[in-house]
Amino acid sequence: MKLHQLRYVREISRQGLNISQAAEVLHTSQSGVSKQIQLLEEELNLHIFERNGKRLTGVTESGKLILNLAERALREIDNIKLVSEEFSQKETGTLTLATTHTQARYRLPGAVQAFIQRYPDVKLHIHQGNPTQVAEQVASGEADIGIATEVISNFDKLLCFPCYQWNRCIVAPHSHPLFDDRPLTLEKISRYPLITYDFTFTGGSLVNRIFTEAGLAPNVVLTAIDADVIKTYVNLGLGIGLLANIAYDPERDSGLGVIDASHLFPPSTTYLGIRRDAYLRGYMYELIQLLAPQFDRKAIETALQGISINKMFLGFV
Repeated sequence: MKLHQLRYVREISRQGLNISQAAEVLHTSQSGVSKQIQLLEEELNLHIFERNGKRLTGVTESGKLILNLAERALREIDNIKLVSEEFSQKETGTLTLATTHTQARYRLPGAVQAFIQRYPDVKLHIHQGNPTQVAEQVASGEADIGIATEVISNFDKLLCFPCYQWNRCIVAPHSHPLFDDRPLTLEKISRYPLITYDFTFTGGSLVNRIFTEAGLAPNVVLTAIDADVIKTYVNLGLGIGLLANIAYDPERDSGLGVIDASHLFPPSTTYLGIRRDAYLRGYMYELIQLLAPQFDRKAIETALQGISINKMFLGFV
């Protein structure tokens, strides 16, 4: 059994059983990947993948177990490499951060700037997606750290730290009737075309639930995962925007007025997630503390050992 065979198995699974895509990611040939999988199955005397002719159609029950063990084995090997790098190259390396657009655009810049100034030789990569995609990237090992709303805390493979709470606001052109019709209510919002986050975001599904509980149906005409896209279409007059209050910038968004809506919705929480079996380089601890200052290295290590985060940090803001 060879390590590269386990990597091939893992990548085929990640690429939806598409051998050619897996080969492209692995920078090798499709025939080479197929041959190595065949050799591994012959050595183990079982099938990892179900087949229809030459096409892979599924994963066998035994294959699911092997995939899980291969993932664990390869992660531990990666951790061994990280230990080596930590003691031989403390100031160099790579770090991949997965997050949503709102976090990347409005919350992370200060922390990222401070991190790059402290570690100029660490290559920082930022991947964007919706909260589920962020969580999946961290769970699969494609990203080291994830920053997103509550969805990320539902993944068992991830250890999640509450960073901060946020709420919502309404944005609209300054001439909009809502600015002369205070106080803001759900019923008043439901009178107008609404542009808000895609419902794959916790914020989007929560908003829908609050309206439903009030016996109202918001007139959602457009959804997006990008707060700037929401504001663009609000500026075009297509509706009012409901978005995270941190996504409104008085200087950049001077063409729009804002009305606080935090009295209408419960707050949402942004979480920072890492894999429970991750080995963290020293600079990773520092980035986490830049993003969530209430968690120092000792607190993170304690949490990785299985002590409840909630017991350590009740009542955070």
